[in-house]
Amino acid sequence: MKKILALTFLAISLQAFSQDELPNVNVTTLDGTTISLQKASKSDSPVVISLWATWCVPCLKELDAISEVYDDWKDETNVSLIAVSVDDSRTVKRVKPLINGKGWDYTILLDTNNDVKRALGAATVPLTVLVKDGKIVYRHSGYSPGAENELYEKIKEFSK
Repeated sequence: MKKILALTFLAISLQAFSQDELPNVNVTTLDGTTISLQKASKSDSPVVISLWATWCVPCLKELDAISEVYDDWKDETNVSLIAVSVDDSRTVKRVKPLINGKGWDYTILLDTNNDVKRALGAATVPLTVLVKDGKIVYRHSGYSPGAENELYEKIKEFSK
């Protein structure tokens, strides 16, 4: 029993520690260039990183909802959004056509090996994190209508 408690405590501690700092994981741009997620998200302003997939309906709903207000968010807080697709090698070919059809004004990155997803400990997508100065300051998993409003409140809090 003591071993189970110790292992549970260790796992929780490691997970909490790993979520504090944005992981230094390589991702790929749509044109095939490799870049580290830390470098891609380097900014003086808050950066939203959204893990999503073409087959994930809640992911698409969340990114569509944010897209409707994203220009206002940028004007008011200078926030930027990086949408990291976790589509694997079988479905990644759907990303460009979907992006072109949606007209999202986000930086799109590809994580076909799910390195970012693993590094962030994401069990499912969508996973949305808010990063400020390389630190994860807010994290939300899943999507329900209106969740973008809570995210925006956090963005405003960290854009000061």
